[in-house]
Amino acid sequence: MHLSLFRPWNENIICTKLEKEINLYNILRELEKPMILHNGVVKSVVFSLLLIAANSAYPSCPAALDYYKRPLTGEQPVHLCDVMRGKVVLVVNTASKCAYTPQYDGLEKLYDRYRKQGLIVAGFPSNDFAGQEPGTEKQIQDFCRLTYAVQFPMFEKVRVKGESADPFYKHLATVTGQQPRWNFHKYVLDREGRVVASFPSQVTPNDKRLVGLIEDLL
Repeated sequence: MHLSLFRPWNENIICTKLEKEINLYNILRELEKPMILHNGVVKSVVFSLLLIAANSAYPSCPAALDYYKRPLTGEQPVHLCDVMRGKVVLVVNTASKCAYTPQYDGLEKLYDRYRKQGLIVAGFPSNDFAGQEPGTEKQIQDFCRLTYAVQFPMFEKVRVKGESADPFYKHLATVTGQQPRWNFHKYVLDREGRVVASFPSQVTPNDKRLVGLIEDLL
């Protein structure tokens, strides 16, 4: 298992880079006449410099997070990079009528305990196993909130196994060599968006192996 720490996202770095480019723009403006550069050329140079700064400030999206998913009951997909980049992520396929359903409580406690340190728990309801998630997304949302007071992010209902699996879950299975065999399978991604671990349903949210890995990654 490959573990590594990733420096938390620092928005001050972005501001510093942009401030430097803005200062450079002002300098170029002052030197416009001595340089005998056409105004359009100066703007082009500045735009190129700003683009370089932006690309260096915002690294490319990790492959595991380069997917769009709707929040549960939502209409518009969100880019997982926008939600999860720079975070430690625990991805779980959930169900409301399963023997493992009480794990919702442990997942919420885990999220509440570590979210300020950078943990995201991401739930993906699935009806793939014994039809144990038959409800609509609204019914799933109400059940999670009213029964287990779930606040961690829940996403659209998906398929998680076989050829019909959602592309996001296909990627997780390909990287780890393990696809979910039942509800509440768990994948862990580090701050760089690398899939570093896969845990079967029997591993509970308070299992020392899972909690220890999360603490190491935070």
